Amino acid sequence: MIYLAQTDTTAGFLSKDLKALNALKNRPQNMPCLITTAKFCELKKLTRVPNSFKNLIRRAKKTTFIYPNSKAVRVVKGHEHSEFLSQFSWLYSTSANIHGQKFDENWAIKKADKIIGNQFFEGKASNIYKISRLKRKKIR
Repeated sequence: MIYLAQTDTTAGFLSKDLKALNALKNRPQNMPCLITTAKFCELKKLTRVPNSFKNLIRRAKKTTFIYPNSKAVRVVKGHEHSEFLSQFSWLYSTSANIHGQKFDENWAIKKADKIIGNQFFEGKASNIYKISRLKRKKIR
């Protein structure tokens, strides 16, 4: 099941099936995708958060962190998208466009199995930081 929803940052496809998302966007099957969740308890199940970054991660908004285990996870809070995400433990999330192209609402609606909401826009993508035990590096 592929959902089309307005995320906290931009219109996006969400699914538990990473291969289906990559196929839909014409991306390589082994290309990683970020994981979104609405609960910090789910973050703890997905990865170990380095002690030096726990406060930063808890306070960050519209920010994705790549953890030492190479998983990219964004916790969505304080946005109506978090209400949708709370129905699931976590979902893979990617922008609702063909890989490397701009958002096309008609194409996205045709490709999604289920549409959540009725207004979609392409906003600024989330910031991405790669963190290790003690260091933080800005990726985007």
